[in-house]
Amino acid sequence: MGIVVFGAVFVDIKGNPFNIFIPQGRNEGMVENVHGGVARNVVEDIANIELRPTFVSLVDDSAMGEEVINKLKNHKVNTDYIRKTPDGMGTWLAIFDNDGDVYASISKRPNLHPITDILDEQGDEIFKDADSICVEIDMDKDVIKRIFKLAKKYNKPVYGVVSNMSIAVERRDFITDTDCFVCNIQEAGLLFSDDYCEKTSEEMETILAKKISGAKIKRMIVTMGDKGAVYATLDGEHGFCPAKNVHVKDTTGAGDSFFAGVAIGQTYGKTLAESCEIGSRLAASVICNSENVCPRFQPEEFDLDVVVED
Repeated sequence: MGIVVFGAVFVDIKGNPFNIFIPQGRNEGMVENVHGGVARNVVEDIANIELRPTFVSLVDDSAMGEEVINKLKNHKVNTDYIRKTPDGMGTWLAIFDNDGDVYASISKRPNLHPITDILDEQGDEIFKDADSICVEIDMDKDVIKRIFKLAKKYNKPVYGVVSNMSIAVERRDFITDTDCFVCNIQEAGLLFSDDYCEKTSEEMETILAKKISGAKIKRMIVTMGDKGAVYATLDGEHGFCPAKNVHVKDTTGAGDSFFAGVAIGQTYGKTLAESCEIGSRLAASVICNSENVCPRFQPEEFDLDVVVED
């Protein structure tokens, strides 16, 4: 079944100014609706490496929900475990400045509790043949509990990502159960109750190694934008992965692509450093365009020895 991804679908409403962005003014620009959501982006990124992932999620019982499913099918995502339900998708409204960074945003989260029904009815068949599990840690607590219970039952590695760290900080016990947890530097600050935004990569590498030792997190990666990413493990390994030098058009989805690359690398036998390198390359490919996901690649481009079945 390949990599199985659990999480939410969002509709991203993105506004980009044509001219100099004036925060308090009326800015002429372009507004577009894009399929989004951390997990939805991640599963499409994985599919774009031709790895045939499975998505367990919800969509609205509407034309937009059907459109989301059809797009994922076209990218060769297994959508058998996506259910249509009222309020199945969230909404993210974001305004971007002239540097392609989010200036302000508001999000409406969906009700993901019906995923528990999918797990109760089909959880065993989903987990039995999975290569690994990717999960948004800030989903409904009952959903997360069932996911980790099934992962333990079938001895499957779980890779954790976050869309709302304010919720995820209440799930520290689940974070310690992940085989690798990935977040950005602002989210790491929330998790460890500190501000790391001015830290250099060298400083952050040392801090992370110490923090995960105390928190008993097996492996953790912190992305730092154009400063690259740092990683550390409970076994004492730690290091730094530089960012790719590319022109920034839109940063939306870059973190999701980085996580997808890490999950791919870890699932298919790469070291943590090699996994970060895959993530860095995918993230760079995303910020060069206005899409939320990476373009098409072949597994061989990342030295992945994976048998892909259509």
